Amino acid sequence: MHFAVHPKQKDETMKVRHILGISGGKDSAALAIYLKQKYPTLKIEYYNSDTGCELAETETLINRLEAYLGKIERLRAAEGSPEPTPFHHFLKAMGGFLPSPQARWCTKKMKLDKFEEYVGDDYAVSYVGIRGDEDRDGYISSKPNIQAVFPFRKNIWSIDVINKFLHRENLDQIVDIYERLTPEGFLRDEILETVKRPITKTFYYSKKMNALLDYDVKLFNHAVFEYLKTTDYPVGKLDEFPLLDNTDVLVKEDIFRLLRESGVGVPAYYEEIPFEVDGKTGTYCRSRSGCYFCFFQQKIEWIWLYEQHPDLYRQAMEFEKDGYTWNQNESLADLIKPERIRQIKLDIIRRQEDNRQQQKGTTLVDILGDDIMCTNCFI
Repeated sequence: MHFAVHPKQKDETMKVRHILGISGGKDSAALAIYLKQKYPTLKIEYYNSDTGCELAETETLINRLEAYLGKIERLRAAEGSPEPTPFHHFLKAMGGFLPSPQARWCTKKMKLDKFEEYVGDDYAVSYVGIRGDEDRDGYISSKPNIQAVFPFRKNIWSIDVINKFLHRENLDQIVDIYERLTPEGFLRDEILETVKRPITKTFYYSKKMNALLDYDVKLFNHAVFEYLKTTDYPVGKLDEFPLLDNTDVLVKEDIFRLLRESGVGVPAYYEEIPFEVDGKTGTYCRSRSGCYFCFFQQKIEWIWLYEQHPDLYRQAMEFEKDGYTWNQNESLADLIKPERIRQIKLDIIRRQEDNRQQQKGTTLVDILGDDIMCTNCFI
């Protein structure tokens, strides 16, 4: 389908950087591989936020990715600090106050601030690996020169872009864009009728967006692109954007397939390790990347850390001082008491058996899902 567009209003194309954060997790790794395979001419800068507190398995994955992709810029906060890692540096600055779901200073201090410093004032498109089977939004920078795009989803645009694009104040402009771009055909009148329908309490933003996407994803993307050209968003500074014509939607199974087929491989911490308790057998692993002490870990993941990386578990225990603990109302010392370990393992065995009976996946990734993590941590 060919879309007629207005010529760019500016004499020169502004330089826009294309940037992708490699967190060490499966989704960002697969996104980097996917974009390299699908858009080999797109010049993407890869970076990793080095916290100094990653698992060895994570470092191995990043090194394999660098061999596949090319250079990955390592960003490290608190450079020059006498402390052994950025986390130690900022924990000391915070007076020993551990980060938590309610106070995620670790992400801001060790990742977001350094990333935004890396971008500076340049216009940048940041590619984020949130999958098509996830119902969540990822990192959206507070800096107007950084725009997040989500290539794995049906809707590749961030919520702030959608809300502005579909806002009642822009209705006339969007109708004009759609009238120019929508080809003649049996759906033209129906599409334009939907476009002209204003946002209301019953016809809200996501409902209108999904209706337009269901008609034609490419048409929707080109319409958003035309709108962005009238704004200061980075994508609007581009002469062309290849993702406009992409209709792929990738889910968890696609992610693992991409990793395996590329030769990069699945991160080793996803490997299921069997255990036995009370004559019953279960398996455990880790469900995500991130720091070894991440407070979003579930109890079974802490047990995995204790049994597979006892040195790191002891280090995480040492951070628990002055009443601060990683888990609410339970210290790591209490978590590894024999009876407590038994309870935690029996619980995961029960959940795995329930999933097996329902013909669902039994790995921790399947059982725990991705929704509980801090999305900003995975840039």
